[in-house]
Amino acid sequence: MSLREQLQNALKEAMRDKNRRKVATLRLVLAAIKDRDIARRTEADERDDDVIIREILARMIKQRQDSIAAYEEGGRLELAEQERNEIDIIRSFLPRQLSDEEIRKAVETAIGEVEAKSLKDIGRVMAWLKEHHAGRMDFSKASRVVKELLGAKAAASR
Repeated sequence: MSLREQLQNALKEAMRDKNRRKVATLRLVLAAIKDRDIARRTEADERDDDVIIREILARMIKQRQDSIAAYEEGGRLELAEQERNEIDIIRSFLPRQLSDEEIRKAVETAIGEVEAKSLKDIGRVMAWLKEHHAGRMDFSKASRVVKELLGAKAAASR
């Protein structure tokens, strides 16, 4: 069953269960997917639908994490908790996230695959990671590891 179908079925189930938070969150997710579908009509994107949906879900989680920080800073703890609940709902549709150690190994593999030699190759490494680990990796953590490893590699080759 595709991720899109899983989301639609979960929405129906949440509506039956009268789970308002889950219904609202899933409607936001499906609206974001629909927006992406409309945008894809004008561009050539041959990637798998599930990969694209995972990217959307990961982006939505990142937005909510940013909102949590802002709400906590502003003393709006009830809104921060609401965002956390939405993150939990969205995350339930993503595969297990890679651990820090698994991220490091994936970055090392990506560097080898794209034959990256310096910090100029960060974009190529990140593109490879996004293609192969969409929705399974915190790309801000991965970016730090890429910079660390490529920086060390560049320093060693001097």
